[in-house]
Amino acid sequence: MRIAIDMDEVLADPLSKFIKLYNRDYGVPLNLIVDPGNEIYHHVPEHANNKWFDYINEKGFFRDLPVIEGSIEAVKRLQENNEVYIVSAATEFRNSLEDKLDWLADHFPFISWKNIIFCGDKIVNVDIMIDDRIKNFQGFEGRKLLFSSPHNLLITGYERVDTWQQVLEKLS
Repeated sequence: MRIAIDMDEVLADPLSKFIKLYNRDYGVPLNLIVDPGNEIYHHVPEHANNKWFDYINEKGFFRDLPVIEGSIEAVKRLQENNEVYIVSAATEFRNSLEDKLDWLADHFPFISWKNIIFCGDKIVNVDIMIDDRIKNFQGFEGRKLLFSSPHNLLITGYERVDTWQQVLEKLS
């Protein structure tokens, strides 16, 4: 099988980085407890609402993101019997391209550069797509696995996975 895997909020954790930067810049506590169905920027004061977009457009933001627990081992296992592609809508954030490529080289060096796709719309011909954003499933005919993140917790009608262990169980 050919499997497309998203990066942000699936392999990499930009939410914790945003919270760290927000706390540094504003000195106001913000934590990872996010109301289901809301984006992280819904939880900051109005004056800082657009700071999320400032951060993610900065060179270096994506370079040192924490790895989502269990993702490295799970992707290695998936790669044993499948073609695995990392597919990220990285072109939305121009400065993220080099950061994301370097991040993948550090944490997923077993993924060939030939299997990394940076794009806008995720128009890919694969059997399975693992993503946290349902907009990326539009027009996709294969099996869709919605990786849980605070912003998508109220969404129904998709096959959901909360952890990489659940991904492995569903795809075994």
